[in-house]
Amino acid sequence: MIKHREDGYELSTDPDRLDVVLVHRWLSTDAYWALGRSRETVERSVRGSLNFAVHDAAGAQVAYARVVTDGATFGWLCDVYVAPAHRGKGLGTWMVGAVRDHLAPYGLPRVLLATRDAHEVYSKVGFTSLPNPASMMILSPEPTAGAS
Repeated sequence: MIKHREDGYELSTDPDRLDVVLVHRWLSTDAYWALGRSRETVERSVRGSLNFAVHDAAGAQVAYARVVTDGATFGWLCDVYVAPAHRGKGLGTWMVGAVRDHLAPYGLPRVLLATRDAHEVYSKVGFTSLPNPASMMILSPEPTAGAS
């Protein structure tokens, strides 16, 4: 899939256009949810996901998002990131809207995401708070000995 904006930005799902080294740098150094994430983990996550990259008019990648899905019953939108120099231009909302539209033909009954600070971006394209958050649970690895 390729989508274009009038200002020259382009969204693509072409894996050959994805700059995994750049995505790793963004996530591991600037994304609160992924600080310190290893390159190997980023590479594995990319291989197991639907990936969306936004490029500027010169072809440089400026944003990223991925979806983990079975293609039938569930999707998890994650690692949504817009490079600081390109924030404030509506790219996040545009990208997430394109992700929503790309997933629509799958007929997924639910697509979830987690955010601590970008609710307005996601609400613009239809995401809402969980109607019953008490029904959700999480399985996290136990902390290792000596971890605080």
